[in-house]
Amino acid sequence: MTVVDDRPETVAPAPRRRPNRLLALLRNSWRQLTSMRTALILLFLLAIAAIPGSVLPQRGISPEKVNQYFVDHPDWAPRLNRIGAFEVFGSVWFSAIYLLLFTSLIGCITPRLRDHIRALRSRPPAAPKRMARLPQHTVLPAPPGGTAAIAEVLRKRRWRVEVRGDEVSAEKGYLKETGNLLFHTSLIAVLIGVALGSWYGWSGNRLLVAGADNAFCNTRQQYAEAKLGPRVDSADLPRFCLRLDDFQARFLASGQPEFFNATVTVDGPDEPTRSADFSVNSPLRLNDANVYLLGHGYAPVIRYTDRFGNSQISDEPFLTTGDMGLTSEGLAAFPDANVDPATGQRAPDQQMAFTGIYLPTAPEQAPFVRSQYPTERNPALNLVAYRGNLGLDAGIPGSVYELDQRQVRTGKVKEVGTKLLRKGEKWTLDDGTTVEFLGTERYVTLSIRHDPGSTMLLVSCGVLLVGLMGSLFGKRRRVFFRMVPADPGEGSPTSGSSLVEVGGLPRTDYPGFADEFTQLIAAVKGDADPAAERAGVREGAE
Repeated sequence: MTVVDDRPETVAPAPRRRPNRLLALLRNSWRQLTSMRTALILLFLLAIAAIPGSVLPQRGISPEKVNQYFVDHPDWAPRLNRIGAFEVFGSVWFSAIYLLLFTSLIGCITPRLRDHIRALRSRPPAAPKRMARLPQHTVLPAPPGGTAAIAEVLRKRRWRVEVRGDEVSAEKGYLKETGNLLFHTSLIAVLIGVALGSWYGWSGNRLLVAGADNAFCNTRQQYAEAKLGPRVDSADLPRFCLRLDDFQARFLASGQPEFFNATVTVDGPDEPTRSADFSVNSPLRLNDANVYLLGHGYAPVIRYTDRFGNSQISDEPFLTTGDMGLTSEGLAAFPDANVDPATGQRAPDQQMAFTGIYLPTAPEQAPFVRSQYPTERNPALNLVAYRGNLGLDAGIPGSVYELDQRQVRTGKVKEVGTKLLRKGEKWTLDDGTTVEFLGTERYVTLSIRHDPGSTMLLVSCGVLLVGLMGSLFGKRRRVFFRMVPADPGEGSPTSGSSLVEVGGLPRTDYPGFADEFTQLIAAVKGDADPAAERAGVREGAE
């Protein structure tokens, strides 16, 4: 006998695929990065990261203040420099924050933009079955025109209307989401503008003394401090020259500045020759460059006559110390002094240098260390003379505004006297040489910049404000109307006629929706007053 096994064949379950942990980690990380919470956190971090750029001096704007910070804070300055605190907006950590914010905003906006476009193209939804559950609900007699009359009232008040048989659905308030998207899209445009300025922009600082002999041409070598973007080469700089012709300044009685104006001559291959004026809040606009006025001061004109009768003139600028009186300190060096005309030989230990304090308005009595007013009412120059080897031939970089104190400490440079000179006075030194204070020239501190992203930044900030206003004042809401038969009960005043059931709900927090709903019902009934009607139409612009 043959036994047949008729039990159903069992099928072994398919082996479960193990999820890829790396893909899961990347997916979850992307979701976290592109969430609105992360974008807000990154925006907050970006604001915090920008604080050091406002508190601490920055090399791209004021390199002399950075140098002074190193002098005033020798312990903290090197530590801050290592983390990029003096170049905040070009540092690695600041760039990392705004790149993450850029990525997060794109990830947030893209799906929201797609959903918003879909919502704008879609029709208002159908009325719910139980409108009594909506936050606003009422029943009123049907208007003579029925659903067509209701739709006409809603359209006049700028509602998006959809009529479905005996139902009317209406919705408005898309401005809120539109404003949100404009706001966040503008943030992306702001970041792009910053990136364009960082990559393709350049800037440089230059101290320009008045006079034809001190003209400045736009080459990298003539800048005291220059910064070029990664996509900019020295040959890409526009070709022009500037000559400071005049500088005017007015001050209040307290010494506070009131008015600054610089007059320059502009010429070069890329600029027509012309005279131009500019001030602190009105920069000089050139082709592919803007010239900003940052500061000003005095350059004492000193004439030194050596023992062989040869005269040299120095008009080196003296840097202001920061007080309201424009007290200035600087150095006038004469390394080529006392050259024997017969042999052409220069004695290295006979070089001359004068450190000094210039006072535009010197006090009547000592100490002569601080000016009383920023204009030249009683100019005086307090000089200290040094003789010796200034160390300029050693090839060691140094400041043109300060004497190398190492030469003084080693005895290679010695002090030979001090003297307070008024304008036009002459001082005869111990070796018969003379130094004369001829007067002053004005100088200005310029910042010359090119930022290709500035226009995008300006437009983006304007659109950002518009989007913010729409986001704050736009209110999304919906209303529904349904024609229903009246109660046929005896004694009913509407017996045999139709009623309209009305419901409404705000899609966002909107405390004034109840009043708007009441005005809308009054308009449908035909007893709304004109003032309320006009208010409702204006509100419909949202």
